[in-house]
This record gives sequence, C-alpha cells and structure tokens, in this order.
Amino acid sequence: MSAGVLPRRAAVIVFLAFAFAYFLSALLRAVTATLAPTLSQEFTLHASDLGLLAGGYFLGFSATQLPLGAWLDRHGPQKVLLGFLGLAVAGCLVFSMATGFSGLLAGRVLCGAGVSACLMAPLTGYRRWFDSTAQMRANSWMLMTGSLGMVASTLPVQWALPLVGWRPLFWGLAVLIGVAMVGIALWVPRWHAAVPAAGATAPPSAPGGYGVVWRHPYFQRMAPLGFFVYGGMVAVQTLWAGPWMQRVAGYSALESAVGLFWINVAMLCTFWTWGMVNPWLLRRGLGADRLILMGLPLSLCILLAIIVAGPAAGGAAWALFCVSCTFVSLSQPAVGMAFPQALAGRALSAFNLVIFAGVFVVQWGIGLAVDAFADAGLSTTESFQAAMGVFLACNTGAYLWFARAQRHNVLQTSVP
Repeated sequence: MSAGVLPRRAAVIVFLAFAFAYFLSALLRAVTATLAPTLSQEFTLHASDLGLLAGGYFLGFSATQLPLGAWLDRHGPQKVLLGFLGLAVAGCLVFSMATGFSGLLAGRVLCGAGVSACLMAPLTGYRRWFDSTAQMRANSWMLMTGSLGMVASTLPVQWALPLVGWRPLFWGLAVLIGVAMVGIALWVPRWHAAVPAAGATAPPSAPGGYGVVWRHPYFQRMAPLGFFVYGGMVAVQTLWAGPWMQRVAGYSALESAVGLFWINVAMLCTFWTWGMVNPWLLRRGLGADRLILMGLPLSLCILLAIIVAGPAAGGAAWALFCVSCTFVSLSQPAVGMAFPQALAGRALSAFNLVIFAGVFVVQWGIGLAVDAFADAGLSTTESFQAAMGVFLACNTGAYLWFARAQRHNVLQTSVP
C-alpha cells in the first residue's frame, strides 16, 4: 500500500483497526475507577494507594514515550504497536494473578507501557496517510472511541463483577488485545522512511533527537496545558470522579458506576461532535489556539463551582467539567501538525509524555492531598474540596501561561 495519503476505503479500515486497540486501552485505563471499591476492600487500600495504583498505569505509559516516538518515526505504527500490545497482554495477566498491592501495581505499570502506543501510533500514521482536515477529525473520533472504552469500563464492568469477578475480566481483556493485534497486522500499512520534499532538508535533530521538539516555542506554550488541564481531565475521568461521588456526594458503588457511565457517554458525544465540526471550524479560521483560548475558562469556572457546591456536586457536575475540558484535546493534533512528518512521532510522543506525566502526578497528587488534608483535621468533604482547590490553582496557572505566551503562527500552514 502506498506510503502517501490513503484512499477513503483503506483509510476507514486503518482507522477501525487502530480504534479497536484504542478502545481496549481506554477501557484498561479507566477500569480502576469502577474497581476502586472492590480493590480497596480486598486489599485494604487508602486514598494514596488508590491514587498510586491508578497512576501506575500512567507511570508505565509515560516511561515509554520518548523511545516510542523515535521508534515510530523509524519503524512505523504497525510494527511498534504490535510489539507494545504484547506487553499489555502480559500486564493483564499479571494484574489478574496479583495477591497484593505490589502485584496490582506491577500489572498496571505493564498495562500502561503496553498500550502506550495505542494513540501515538495512529496519530503518527494519520500525519502521513490523512490530509490535515482528516487528521483533526480522526483525532477527535479516536478520542470518541476512547470514551466508548471508558463507558464500557463503568456499568458493564459493574454488572459483570458479581457474575465473574474482577480477575476473569482481565483474562478476557488479554484475549481481546490479541484480536486487536491480528487486525493491526492484517490491515495497517507498512512504513517507509519519510522523504523530504524537493529542496528541503531534515532538521539537524531529525535522525533521533528530541532537542528540536523540547525547544520549539509552540510545544513549550502547550506543555503546561497538556500536563495540568489535559492530564487532570483524564485523572478525574479515570479515577477521582468516582471517589468524589461516593465519599463526598454520598453515592453508592452502583450509583457511582452509573455516574461514571454518563460522564463517559457525555465525553463520547462531545468527541464525536468535535470530529464533525472541526473541518467547519477550520474553514472559518477557528483553529486550536483560538478555541482553547476561548473555551477553557469555562472548565475553570465549573471546577470552582464543584468545589463550592461540595456534596451537591455529583455525576452531572463532573460530566460538565470533563466536557468543558475537551477544548484542550485540540492541542494534540495541533502539536503534531506543527512539526515535519519526519519528526511527527517524536513530537506527538513528547507531548503525550507531558500529558500522561500530568495524569500520574495529578492522580497520585490528589490522593496525597486528600490524605494530607484529612491528617490535618479536615473532614472528608473538606479534604476533597481542598485537594480540588489545589488542582484548580494549577489549571489556572497553566491557562494563564498559554494565554500570555508569545503567539506563533506554526499552525497557519502545516509543515510537509
């Protein structure tokens, strides 16, 4: 198959192969929130333990991002993703056989490392195989697929727990990841080294370095948003919305699972909508920068309202917060298009590293803060409110950095 832009039918097949793998990776990522009560009871986990366990996935995920970017640029999405998904299968099996917290944590770290290419591999391929409009749409619809995986991690998992238990769920996930590997092996095109356009030369660091990525002013402008806002959105969606609903709003475990289900349905619908409207917005000059600048203050206001409302803020409030944060999802394809094709894998992986390092820090940090405020004498509700107040301050600082940083026009013309 040609290494250039794919015909429509081939592009759809490639998208579906990648999307199934990303669906499973998102299910694995978010299932901790639904399993939190069960695991806490069985293994006697504290809030900080739960935060570290959920964050372990993102620790493994983040640890692979820098070599992943270089490998994607060199070997391509198919070969790299197949290798990584093998680790995910191993992680599911380790987690399912855990007899203590260390086993659970090891399984989560392996799972995180194993699925760490499930979004970066497609986005690297889309940078070459899709045109710029299709890239923005495909990114939003990949995230929609991820939201579908998170939906599957809520009520369906909650219903399955009494029937089969949590360990067999991970055996089934291991089998499904194997099926995804077969689809990727059959349908994703092989990779060919990128050839610079006539008269163009590759950047000095293109053969293997990340320096040109880290130093890029647009990357630096987006990085705090990726760390705190994007990372924080994922941390809330995949963990802390659940404990808030149970320990602050007074939900039962089933009610919390229902709340998480609707949060993820809202995210699914939101990302589908972004995919539909992105081409229309781009044609009217509303690119990622302007939309983020105009839209993100809404998320700060909603988070403040949640903190003030306390027990009155339940699943609907957290759904509004997560939906309002999705403006920041536009940053990911925007960063990829700010770099040449030969650097796309490294740029996307470096930014993904920032995002998921943020998920790990925010996810564990909120747990540590909740425990610390409780030790200082605050009630459970006050401890959660104070921890979320710290999170709000970090998000506000990241937005102000983005708003005040020097503007660059890297997105006005895509680099070939």
